[in-house]
Amino acid sequence: MDIVSGIVVYILLWWWVLFMVLPFGAQAPEIIEKGHATSAPAKPNLVKKMMITSVIAAILWFGADAIISSGIFTFREA
Repeated sequence: MDIVSGIVVYILLWWWVLFMVLPFGAQAPEIIEKGHATSAPAKPNLVKKMMITSVIAAILWFGADAIISSGIFTFREA
């Protein structure tokens, strides 16, 4: 996989994982302030979730790179 493809794959994986990680630990506040959404989490912990997302996306990227580099799946005609 070349550098541009690798970056694109990592970015896509990062966003997919982020959207899967965002709901973990999200709890609505007990007292809802006027003007706030009732579903907005009290403490979203975004920095922690972004770091976890980066690690998981890196692991998935190495797996995808290994599969692509091994030639198990190819879209080129032999």
